[in-house]
Amino acid sequence: MSEHLGETKRLTLTSKREDEDNTDDFRFSSDQPVDSDSSHEAMNLPSALPVKHYDVETTEPICCSLQTMDELLSWKKSEANPFNVAVVPLAQRQPTLGSCLRRTLVSHDMMGGYLDDRFVQGTDAEAPYAFYHWQYIDIFNYFTHHFVTIPPAVWTNAAHKHGVLVLGTFITEWTDGAERCEAFLKEDLYQEVADKLVEISHFYGFDGLLINIENQLSEVAVKKTPLFLRYLTDQMHEHSPGSMVLWYDSVIETGELKWQNGLNQSNRVFFNACDGFFTNYNWTEQDLEEMADFTHTHGRQADIYVGVDVFGRGEVVGGMLETYKALEIIRKYNFSAAIFAPGWVYETQDKNKFRHNQDRFWDLLKNNLYVHRPAGPLPFISSFCQGFGNALYWKGKRETNRKWFNLTAQEVQPLYYHEQLEGQGWVRSRGCPEDAWNGGSSLLLEGLIPASHAAPLSARMFSLHVPLASKTLLCIIYKSSSQVKVSLELKMTHTDVSTEENSHHMKLTSVSPVMLPDGHELVQQFSHLFGNVDTGWTVRFSKLDLCGFILREVLVNIEAVGEPSDTSFSCRVGQIMFQNIEGPQKAPEVVHVLGVDDPVWLRGAGSSPQSTDCCLYLNVTLRWEYPPDLVRHFKACWSCWWSQSPGRRFHCQRAAGEEELLATLKLIVKTVNLLNVIHHKTRQDSFNNTSLSTHLLMDLLIYSLMDLVMDLLMYSLIYLGPAWPIVKGIPKGVLLQWDRGPY
Repeated sequence: MSEHLGETKRLTLTSKREDEDNTDDFRFSSDQPVDSDSSHEAMNLPSALPVKHYDVETTEPICCSLQTMDELLSWKKSEANPFNVAVVPLAQRQPTLGSCLRRTLVSHDMMGGYLDDRFVQGTDAEAPYAFYHWQYIDIFNYFTHHFVTIPPAVWTNAAHKHGVLVLGTFITEWTDGAERCEAFLKEDLYQEVADKLVEISHFYGFDGLLINIENQLSEVAVKKTPLFLRYLTDQMHEHSPGSMVLWYDSVIETGELKWQNGLNQSNRVFFNACDGFFTNYNWTEQDLEEMADFTHTHGRQADIYVGVDVFGRGEVVGGMLETYKALEIIRKYNFSAAIFAPGWVYETQDKNKFRHNQDRFWDLLKNNLYVHRPAGPLPFISSFCQGFGNALYWKGKRETNRKWFNLTAQEVQPLYYHEQLEGQGWVRSRGCPEDAWNGGSSLLLEGLIPASHAAPLSARMFSLHVPLASKTLLCIIYKSSSQVKVSLELKMTHTDVSTEENSHHMKLTSVSPVMLPDGHELVQQFSHLFGNVDTGWTVRFSKLDLCGFILREVLVNIEAVGEPSDTSFSCRVGQIMFQNIEGPQKAPEVVHVLGVDDPVWLRGAGSSPQSTDCCLYLNVTLRWEYPPDLVRHFKACWSCWWSQSPGRRFHCQRAAGEEELLATLKLIVKTVNLLNVIHHKTRQDSFNNTSLSTHLLMDLLIYSLMDLVMDLLMYSLIYLGPAWPIVKGIPKGVLLQWDRGPY
């Protein structure tokens, strides 16, 4: 039986009275705004979650940290925030973390944390920060100065898609921190604290913790600290295999707060009790040389993460755009690196040039970083979405024109680089939000092919470790400039070749797939997945008859057309897919354990400042389960067949046995609209002639009727929802719709 993935989403229903003849326009969307300029009245039914889990301005669900010891010790799974649970399992990668001799950790510390990323279902964001150079890193630490930092699920989801571990942070500082440490260490509560931290990590789906004790400890407390670390590490490993606990270089074995800028005799007791050591930033090359000679580092150099502050604060090596200087020295002594606050490129530079600045920063580091390959079985698919954009695209068509941010929507990322060729030639790979196939961005390959470059220019797109099937379908979607010809090149190795070591010297076989003609049976069989391509995108298929091979590199070959000359080019890649042709096509399952709860009614003016319409909003929480290997994303929407909103795309279709559901929902919609109109008109007509108590009694009566309507609505959805059938991966129903993929 397949394991099911739990999802929890907060959505908004809007019932809008526009004229007397249209009472059936009932729209349901996750991006329906509540007009901040309007005055709204709210009726809240009791919610299981504390108010801190919802944004004050938008009522959207958010994630947050734990601030006090009481919050930590009283934490219960039954009262935790289900919205912030990561739903993406940790993907396979090659090489594995355990076989990496020089790892790279990124510690994300930005402006106090919990910014746009606190919105666990995404948000509108004018200029958000995002990270997408996952191929270079092994571990991602979400760092704040809150007591217990729980990473936002959007970060965990994005990192896990690339096989990157995610660590939260446990920090104590100053006088308050010292008091907390004395309370749980001196009084033998450290096992209870550790158990809660393990339970929280397991519940939210992240992979461990960075422990940062930056305050002085008493003699008793410091002796208990290694016991706390060992117990926490053991419990973390037991409940979450592959998890990690790191110690930050701060307190020494005497209890003094005395940063050592390396591992030595005074702090090794903490290193020996956990998985790794994160050094302070003010080291010198001599410090690293001495640390390399220290007996207790032998055999565990990969577990020592030498800290690099990108802001360059204090006496440090490198920093800012010279951070690469620190990496060069760290790798010279075969240590791992911990890059702290790479968001410097966002905080201090022009935010309108964020992609350019971030790509430049990581390009400077790449010579001392190591590419990690997404690994695993077919299918492999990516549309290169970076998790934010200026608009939202679906199958090449722009669906919304607003700027947005949601790292959970980020897909497996390609290689980003800028390389010089002979003469004046160059090639660059970058994310481009101006056009996309799916999501918010495409992969743009651009450059200059010099006249002297006779062979096609090869632009690397992916480094992978994906075993191919005996018959594999390849599909690429792209747009290119007219003066060049585009083709694919694949590099692979035999399955019996070891790939853990010496990958740079591995012998690879190169294959140039031949594109199938439009009339080929495979093209006819799979073309329905891409709709009617009338958006300028080219869709090409190819069949690979290979057995016993592992795909290692995917390249785009770009060749100038015509007489030799310096040729500028651009090629926008919208999506690439590798699919086993002969493998069984898993039939999509119906959504399991579908529930609707936490309803909140909001009544106010229309959705625009100019509107005079009476508008009723209903926020509800949807919960469901679904096998994670059958879906790329869910799209929840509400549509009524009898009144569809112009400009919106609906996949819902009629299904056998739906007439009762349709009639029930139509009656519910009309009842809600009627109640809303009566209430609105009654308030207008009688406000000046009715006492306040009578007016409030009338409100109570109307809201009670609305509550009854909500009960009917939830009963209809919960009872009928799981039984809705599916055709071609699209459910026939009115509540949930999603697109299966990879197909």
